[in-house]
Amino acid sequence: MSFEQCPELSVIVPVLNEGANIAPFLRQMALQRAVLLELIISDGGSTDDSVAQATAQAPLLPFPLRVLDGARGRGAQMNLGAATARGRTLLFLHIDSTFPDPLALRQGLDALAEAGRGGKGEVAAHFTLEFDFESQPPLPYRFYGAKARLDRPGCTHGDQGFLIGANFFAAVGPFDTTLPLMEDNFLAERIRERGRWLLLPPVIKTSPRRFLGEGFLPRQTLNAILMNLAALGQLGLIRSLKETYRSQHASSRLALAPFLAPLQREIALLPQAQRRRFWYETGAYVRSNAWQIPFFLDVCLGKTGEKGGVFLALHDRFLGRLIDHRLGNWIAAGLTWIWFRLTLRATRAPKQF
Repeated sequence: MSFEQCPELSVIVPVLNEGANIAPFLRQMALQRAVLLELIISDGGSTDDSVAQATAQAPLLPFPLRVLDGARGRGAQMNLGAATARGRTLLFLHIDSTFPDPLALRQGLDALAEAGRGGKGEVAAHFTLEFDFESQPPLPYRFYGAKARLDRPGCTHGDQGFLIGANFFAAVGPFDTTLPLMEDNFLAERIRERGRWLLLPPVIKTSPRRFLGEGFLPRQTLNAILMNLAALGQLGLIRSLKETYRSQHASSRLALAPFLAPLQREIALLPQAQRRRFWYETGAYVRSNAWQIPFFLDVCLGKTGEKGGVFLALHDRFLGRLIDHRLGNWIAAGLTWIWFRLTLRATRAPKQF
């Protein structure tokens, strides 16, 4: 087969109204060396010049570029790209991501192949995440980046880049298209259940633009709530937020009230026994994530790695076991209920978020 027919890597990038970012992204990808790749731009119905920008750049690139047009939604767009990809390995990548090292993709492919030869089952990989600030990222962003290096449920996200064999993706995929967000989280946990994750040393830098535009606190608050609902299997409650999320797609500051108020109503409609179970299971989920507090202390000290630091180790060895029981779950449930009510009240006040 010719290179056009069989690249070793297919890079799949979903876009929506990213006309200003496509040319810089493609020029940066053109710096990658020693890898035979194709790049697939999967457009979700952009109303700006995204498609035109990508098409104009195609003749200038050292790799084939294809532009696909499909239904809106990041999950659907990535599935479309995967369905047409010709590479043996897929890389799902965000358009606001960059690789400082021109050999990052080569090193990633080699490390993934080496891990696959270990005979320990299927493997997918992600890169070492850093936020792209001119100077040192603020503490919340350092915490998020450090957490992304941990091999724990809920720590693997699409902004780290998902490098996965095409056959493995066919087995664990596709991306969930029923939700407007979190499709990467669901796939990451299916991969964790069916195989294992490999952390790649090359750095992937991602833009903090969404956090800066929406606000770090409201975005992380919403992410935490949605992760909790997903862990509980309360997908119906998440889907009730679908249209609200889409209506704010182009907004700047994220308003939490349109998310939290409908969620409160959905919870209130549950029968009493189900509502009690919902809060108990929420408490269990929150209690199981209490490790993030000592890990934050590790990040503050600047002593973290793939397994965290000393405070996280102490939590896993002692504190985590001390609170792992029904009483611990109920205490966490009560604290979470209070936090939810206070957060809902605060979001209703003007100019809080």
